Amino acid sequence: MRSVRQCSRTACTRAAVATLTYVYADSTAVLGPLAQHAEPHSYDLCADHAERLTAPRGWEVVRLSPQFVERGPSPDDLSALAEAVREAGRVTPAAAPEPASVTETSRRGHLRVLRADAD
Repeated sequence: MRSVRQCSRTACTRAAVATLTYVYADSTAVLGPLAQHAEPHSYDLCADHAERLTAPRGWEVVRLSPQFVERGPSPDDLSALAEAVREAGRVTPAAAPEPASVTETSRRGHLRVLRADAD
């Protein structure tokens, strides 16, 4: 299921509809449809910010689409969401119980080393 990506502009909470990429060698800003995956050197923009985009002096803006429109979820997205809800609602077998007395011997980040105490 696709997740809804948010506009990269500070304090903007709208959904992204376009992806901005800079081509520094050509002094060009390329604004195209929302990329399939978020990339570290590109910026996702909402329709308002994509429409109002300007580039630095001496740069050219290439718009691959004349208009960017926010789209709602597709039928595939809704089916995937319904399946995820069904899966979450299924009864799962109980996890194996930990020994009655366990001592944490060390910790590194979110990982713990446990030792079962002798009874």
